[in-house]
Amino acid sequence: MNARLKDFTGPTGGKVIKHLMSAGRAVRESSVPTATQELVALRVSQINGCAVCVDMHTKEAAAAGETPVRLNLVVAWREATVFSEAERAALELAEQGTRVADGAVGVTDEVWANAAKHYDEEQLTALVVHISFMNMVNRMNAITRQPAGDYEIGRFG
Repeated sequence: MNARLKDFTGPTGGKVIKHLMSAGRAVRESSVPTATQELVALRVSQINGCAVCVDMHTKEAAAAGETPVRLNLVVAWREATVFSEAERAALELAEQGTRVADGAVGVTDEVWANAAKHYDEEQLTALVVHISFMNMVNRMNAITRQPAGDYEIGRFG
């Protein structure tokens, strides 16, 4: 499969990607644990069918010390016993925030309250931005048919 657009290197794409990478860096620098960020990115990307992001976040999470068992169980996190309550709250927030396009009601008050038990306001802000960011990037990659499999760790800083 060949990408319809390659690396968004034109004048407009270059400007946009520069700003997107800056936004992504702000989330990475937040106090939300790296493992949680990668699990959330992986789950959102699985839901959206974004192979290139699944490739990227699986590799980045493994490089950060994530175990194969946990990575393989993200897709079935509700039934898995390997995630903390805080990670489960973040994964549920990510799912509800992603599935709004499926005709769902969005993020319920119950899911928000559960996330708020585990994350402070700054962390919730970072999670909301991260979930939204991942949904946007997943869609950009799907529209342009970005191929998966050759991601190298640290490629995007």
